[in-house]
Amino acid sequence: MHRLLPLTVLLALLALASPASASRTQSMTFEGPKDFLNPGTRARALEEVDSLGVRSLRVILSWSAVAPGSDQAQRPAFEPTDPDAYDWGQYEPLLAAAKARGWEVLVTISGPVPKWATAARRDNLTRPSATAFAAFVTAVGRRFGDQIDTWSIWNEPNQPQFLRPQYARGGRAVSPRIYRGLYQAAVRGLANAGQGDDRVLIGETSPRGTRRVVAPLRFLRGMLCLNAKYKKRAKCGALDADGYAHHAYTTRQGPYFKPAQKDDVTIGVLSRLTKALDRARAAGALRKRLPIYLTEFGIQSTPDKQSGVSLAKQVEYRAASERIAWSNRRVVAFSQYLLRDSDPTGKGQYGGFESGLRFADGRPKPSLPAFRLPLAVKQTGSRVSIWGLVRPATGSTRATITYADRGSSRFKTLRTVRTDARGYFTVRSRWRKGRRWNITWEGFSGTPVGSYTGR
Repeated sequence: MHRLLPLTVLLALLALASPASASRTQSMTFEGPKDFLNPGTRARALEEVDSLGVRSLRVILSWSAVAPGSDQAQRPAFEPTDPDAYDWGQYEPLLAAAKARGWEVLVTISGPVPKWATAARRDNLTRPSATAFAAFVTAVGRRFGDQIDTWSIWNEPNQPQFLRPQYARGGRAVSPRIYRGLYQAAVRGLANAGQGDDRVLIGETSPRGTRRVVAPLRFLRGMLCLNAKYKKRAKCGALDADGYAHHAYTTRQGPYFKPAQKDDVTIGVLSRLTKALDRARAAGALRKRLPIYLTEFGIQSTPDKQSGVSLAKQVEYRAASERIAWSNRRVVAFSQYLLRDSDPTGKGQYGGFESGLRFADGRPKPSLPAFRLPLAVKQTGSRVSIWGLVRPATGSTRATITYADRGSSRFKTLRTVRTDARGYFTVRSRWRKGRRWNITWEGFSGTPVGSYTGR
């Protein structure tokens, strides 16, 4: 049996994957609407994220935020496929800035929706019109098609704050079939915009189900017209998609937490999702074997004492989660949600996310330098496996691993490692109780750019 090192000893704990199973193409996507959409902070935030070694951006484009008369029950007179009919606000300069940097961009087209685009026209979430959505996606594709590398349809459609209803009377999940119609409408809209060959993702599901939230695997089966045994339950054709997007958030228990509800998918049980997708394909519900895009992820920390972990654990858990994703060949994209924490709703009250690398007021957390040089260690018997990443590297480079034994503040050189072309490395060493590890990188100029010591 594997023996995990105590959290006080290392930067991150993780399951060691064989080299054959690890992803060789995984990219890192960053999302920070608080900083990126604000014209006063955008340039500085993009520059900082660039310095972290990230070259990919995710943006959620809300239908109701740009459409005319979003709060009106009667649709204003305008041509819904015409991009000039919409107010693109802060989205347009952000996407233009990303394009100017040569970054890859993933846009999630999502609700809330205009009130006039819903069935009863009473709110901005309940049964959106697939026809109206197709027209809107056409307008988005015409405006931004040359700037977008990947499209994803609807943010967390298994959550009632983004799509309603989730359940019908008797507990039958209805949101999956509503979503299927919206996804198919989006595909038609992109084709009408001349973007029919673009990469399009399904899913964008949140990780856990409740009485109000449809669990992600139950949602997947419902979207694909499958029963609990992955058998066809309706006359639905195979869905054509290029990948499955998921938000594999975990709890305060960390990345190895395994939810008892078998239809939940947190970062520690990604195999549940890969198996479900393969079973769906075998049943004829998907046209091909889908890669997984973890399009939103983060570890919440203090000062939120209800949902957040300590600042040290945020570093440990985030690095361990990235290694888990890297170890799964099906995962082609991982993500960091937020550069700065959400603003507190009141004194001691936190209603947003505290998963940023900086506090809400801009002060850096330990996660900021650690993000550049994530390090993760695992003990197996008398040996340890040390995995790391020099994120700012643009090619194979050298990093130095040092260690300090219990009771000592002096770090000694363990070895200098050579990374692969994408900055990753894995080395093995002897286990010693109480040992701590550190990683430093001097870059190509010979000037140290960052380090982090595990505790």
